[in-house]
Amino acid sequence: MGTWKTRGLRGSSLEEFINRTNDSYREKKLALIQKIPTPITPIEIDKVSRHITLAYFDMKSTVDYIGAVQGIPVCFDAKECAVKTFPLQNIHPHQIAFMEEFERQGGTAFFIVSYTSEDAVYYIPFDVVHGFWKRMEAGGRKSFTYDEAVPASFLIRSHRDMLVHYLEALQKDLDRKEGIVDKETQ
Repeated sequence: MGTWKTRGLRGSSLEEFINRTNDSYREKKLALIQKIPTPITPIEIDKVSRHITLAYFDMKSTVDYIGAVQGIPVCFDAKECAVKTFPLQNIHPHQIAFMEEFERQGGTAFFIVSYTSEDAVYYIPFDVVHGFWKRMEAGGRKSFTYDEAVPASFLIRSHRDMLVHYLEALQKDLDRKEGIVDKETQ
């Protein structure tokens, strides 16, 4: 299994790893997942290079990625966390609302969270994060800990050119939702 600290991947971000993985999924005809760009309005453009030098965010973005895996609509957001406590302020109310509506329409929503201090990446199902969100709205913690999230999550491994091979975790989540028991976890 690959590790995030390998020399070849140093300096790369979680989103770069996911983008490479999504390219591999597309090439192998496993999934078609698209990165959703954050809409911006340019304020200043360098006349020589024609690059945007100043801009502001146009509107709130929903999620980082959206697409289909073997006919199943999916959307997810990628987050990095340097400590073992994930602040819910890193997730916006409009993202929770979008993911909730997405799942109501028959899609599957989730988060990919890289715990850099643990050198591990996890698939966290939307319903798990939504539970933490509801706890916060009821006056509880405004974060969730690694220790409470991990048992309800799925470790994501890297495999060859799939640096964040989340399809295995997605399958486990779908099985969980359908009540199928994984023999490896018994």
